[in-house]
Amino acid sequence: MGAMELEENTVQIRDDFDPDKILESGQCFRPRKQAEGWYRFVSGRQLLYLRPLRSGTYTVRCEPGAWETFWHGYFDLGRSYAAMRGKLDSRDDFLQRAMEYGRGIRVLRQDEWEMLVSFIISQRKSIPAIRRAVELLSERFGERLGSDSEGPVYAFPTAEALCCAGEQALQECGLGYRTRYVLHAAQQAAEGTLDLKKLASLPDEALFARLMELDGVGKKVANCVCLFGYGRVGRVPVDVWIERLIRDEFAGQDPFPQFGLEAGIVQQYLFFYKRSVG
Repeated sequence: MGAMELEENTVQIRDDFDPDKILESGQCFRPRKQAEGWYRFVSGRQLLYLRPLRSGTYTVRCEPGAWETFWHGYFDLGRSYAAMRGKLDSRDDFLQRAMEYGRGIRVLRQDEWEMLVSFIISQRKSIPAIRRAVELLSERFGERLGSDSEGPVYAFPTAEALCCAGEQALQECGLGYRTRYVLHAAQQAAEGTLDLKKLASLPDEALFARLMELDGVGKKVANCVCLFGYGRVGRVPVDVWIERLIRDEFAGQDPFPQFGLEAGIVQQYLFFYKRSVG
């Protein structure tokens, strides 16, 4: 496997879990499906290969101990999504269909820095275009973690690495007008005026407000970073799909406040269903 020592184990996941739906749910840009039923996840300097065996049983390859200490939290496995669906399923016919269709989605707890840059890049870009840009950044400026049948695997680049890369090189990764926003965030993170780890101690509204102060970060991007980088599952990013859904399915009335601290998870089911089924 190259540089990292990965250990193979068998694990049980007793709750909703569908890697295909997770990959297509619009929240992550680096995980990919590989040959022979394997899925590869990269987060920070952690690398995971996962393959479904039979119902609820998976083969995993990762650094020794990392499944318990890192990936369990990454996949939000401390929360029962099945119990949550059961509690909500009588609210509304559309919601019930969406939750059934999206069963197996989980809200991933991803790296805050990667989420900030990825969602700054995501503005007015299709998901395949975001994936390409994020992968190019990683290949060109990220640390090599190892290699597999598809070639070398790289970590997402640090703020320092992006500062050193400079404007021209970032433009060449397909960042377009977003280049200066990414560079500005990278400069602040490298200097320490933006300490993303420290922001984790802030309550939701204060975290959201601090992210909104960054160049090129509006409400949607800030909420995406809160939800997918900090695990703030009450936050609801509103993009064109969610706007359309509120208009078409809820007569223009925002349905999310009723879901309280689970609103962000409900949003993922509804987003996935609306984008897949229409």
